[in-house]
Amino acid sequence: MDKYYKLVAQNKRAFHDYNLMEKYTAGISLTGAEVKSVRMGRVNLKESFGRVENGAVYIYQMHITPYTKGRFSETASKDATRPRKLLLNKAELRKIIGSVSQKGMTLVPIKMFFSGDWAKLEIALARAKKKHEKRESIKRKETQREVERVLKEKGK
Repeated sequence: MDKYYKLVAQNKRAFHDYNLMEKYTAGISLTGAEVKSVRMGRVNLKESFGRVENGAVYIYQMHITPYTKGRFSETASKDATRPRKLLLNKAELRKIIGSVSQKGMTLVPIKMFFSGDWAKLEIALARAKKKHEKRESIKRKETQREVERVLKEKGK
């Protein structure tokens, strides 16, 4: 871990909707005004997803609220959800391209953070959960909470 780590945004919904297989940390290509907006925490990852195009990985529908105090705030508001390129090394890129080509696999952003001065995005190869899998995971979490609550009451 670098000397400076600041969590900016997290996609908690991804843990509910997907089975996460492998995680990767990637740099992200941003403009100057977008970086300022990200530092202020104005990022939404909920509807975003990754796609492989022309040998590169792009993130779509990641909403970064435009920085209003900048010089070009009028033009920036039009492309708040523009596709953004992820910066990965070749070995990771080959692995991701091979995995995403399998049926049912997708790329989901999990969290965005600053590592030192660099904006990073943690993405995961994921497979969508079916409804019954979601129900099972909710039941499992509820029973675990109840067990912990009972143990806590006995400990008093």
